[in-house]
Amino acid sequence: MQWRNDSTRYGAVAVTAHWVVAAAVLGLFVLGSWMVDLTYYHAWYQRGPDLHRSFGILLLMVMIARVAWRLTDSVPDPVQGHARIERVVARLAHGSLYLLLFVAMASGYLITTADGSSISVFGWFDVPSMTGDVDHLEDVAGGVHYWSTLGLVVLAGVHALGALKHHWVDRDETLRRMLGL
Repeated sequence: MQWRNDSTRYGAVAVTAHWVVAAAVLGLFVLGSWMVDLTYYHAWYQRGPDLHRSFGILLLMVMIARVAWRLTDSVPDPVQGHARIERVVARLAHGSLYLLLFVAMASGYLITTADGSSISVFGWFDVPSMTGDVDHLEDVAGGVHYWSTLGLVVLAGVHALGALKHHWVDRDETLRRMLGL
């Protein structure tokens, strides 16, 4: 597999980034959903949020690199036979996935840093607060984070179902291209 995209296939960088982000989003959603119900005395009360924040910051770094790569690499041509509405819906869905990802990551960052605290990423480095101590920001950011991540996971599920529809019903190359086949 080539590194860069061509007119018919996604390259190794795009395919790897896609699946790394998909796995990270799923993992962070599961961890986030689980950790909000932990009690103060649970062994993972601190560890769960620390991991969630650290992986969230790493995901942000991957997404910034992914967007930079996307802006400098070509995009494969649409698969032959897709109706115009399918192409428009696909572009809207992809744009919405990116938007929801960045909203979720920004709001997650604001939840933690609203009181002026920094985020330690696995103890390797700290990401400082850019807001200082802002009243009620944590609550507002928490609501935005909840709804954006829920929307992200639902839309990602629809995206996956669409890929399966293309593979099993339309029998086209859409899914195979993102699998690197």
